[in-house]
Amino acid sequence: MLALAGFAMILTFMVLIMTNRLSAITALLLVPVAFAVLTGFGGQMGPMMLDGIKNIAPTGIMLVFAIMYFGLMTDAGLFDPVINRIQRVAHGDPLKIIVGTALLALLVSLDGDGATTYIIVVTAMLPLYRRLGISPLILTCMNMLVGGVMNILPWGGPTARAMSVLHLDSTQLFNPLIPAMGAGLVWVFFVAWRFGKRERKRLGLEHLNEAKAAKTVVYGLAAGLSQPLPEVPDLEISPEEKALRRPKLLWLNALLTIALMVALVRELLPLPVLFMLAFALAAVLNYPNLSQQRQRFAAHAGNALSVAAMVFAAGIFTGILGGTHMVDAMAQSFVALVPQSLGPHFPVLTGLVSAPLTFFMSNDAFYFGILPFFTKAASAFGISAATMGKASLLGQPVHLLSPLVPSTYLLVGLAGVDIGAHQRFTLKWAGGTVLVMLITSLLLGIISL
Repeated sequence: MLALAGFAMILTFMVLIMTNRLSAITALLLVPVAFAVLTGFGGQMGPMMLDGIKNIAPTGIMLVFAIMYFGLMTDAGLFDPVINRIQRVAHGDPLKIIVGTALLALLVSLDGDGATTYIIVVTAMLPLYRRLGISPLILTCMNMLVGGVMNILPWGGPTARAMSVLHLDSTQLFNPLIPAMGAGLVWVFFVAWRFGKRERKRLGLEHLNEAKAAKTVVYGLAAGLSQPLPEVPDLEISPEEKALRRPKLLWLNALLTIALMVALVRELLPLPVLFMLAFALAAVLNYPNLSQQRQRFAAHAGNALSVAAMVFAAGIFTGILGGTHMVDAMAQSFVALVPQSLGPHFPVLTGLVSAPLTFFMSNDAFYFGILPFFTKAASAFGISAATMGKASLLGQPVHLLSPLVPSTYLLVGLAGVDIGAHQRFTLKWAGGTVLVMLITSLLLGIISL
């Protein structure tokens, strides 16, 4: 009975959010409450809900201050010199432009926000792609391949969801995946190099040297015309954005961000505390005026609030799912269906199926609906929740191609390409990223075979 109720609750949740009947936040709140009442747990669900909220509170706090911190760094212009340098060094050479696209996307995506990354990278690089005649599908592909790896950052969506639902912290879930992410990024830059060599050949610039790259570019390819390359202007920003820039504090902001990354990896303090302290320092250093601080907080509060609300709503969902023991009953039913020979291979199977499952359903549906009982079932074979959580994140490069991801429409819209063409062009390379990270995880013992 509990197993059926649990499956019905997850199915209802998935249908409601995938058909846009309810938002993820409202579905996370209303669906578990309804099923708790229907299954006779109405009088006991209060403590269950509070337990769920308490378990995910550190994750929610970390996300709020991570979003606010990187928002301040973007306002202060931390990434502007990188954008300008890439534009100046790479223009005229397709290989440098495409590799520069991947590098810029890597740096900007540190904030964990795909939409921000797409806006900055496409705005900065699209004029160069158009000027040379490089396919804009390569631009969207590189954004998405980098985003698929960087989306695993602990303040990104999927890892936050996995930490919430499995009651783990970033040291258990994210830190062990850093080598696999590194391998994934090596693959991404290999793909960028491959694209660059191919575009050089297609555009007739296969033997382009740096001097020629700085002076020449192909215009009107069909007519076979070659014209001098105009100077590429620095990143254009509005007067309002310029007033927020802090060029004199560039190195100080860079050192603060590097110190934060080192402290995160070395676990000097709990993750939420590190982001809280870094945010406070960034605010005081860059915007010492109280009025300016308030304006910056208000500017980024919307993003922070929406993410935090989703995470705390997830605490209600997981609290009821666990407190009613629905997840235990579901796992027992699932284990009964899994052949004993496949049980020990749950992590590998999860890593593989996470790609198609997160393509056909949202991250909310997968991490809040599917992962909990996958993990509970795997525990019967002695597989830890941390191992299952790490495996579940490996399919993210394919997930970002899903039509259920809103930021994907922003990306293709900015680049002026068809979403179907983008999916067909990018899918095999995204699948390659998943396989590279999975194989690396197996070779290094991050997940077990």
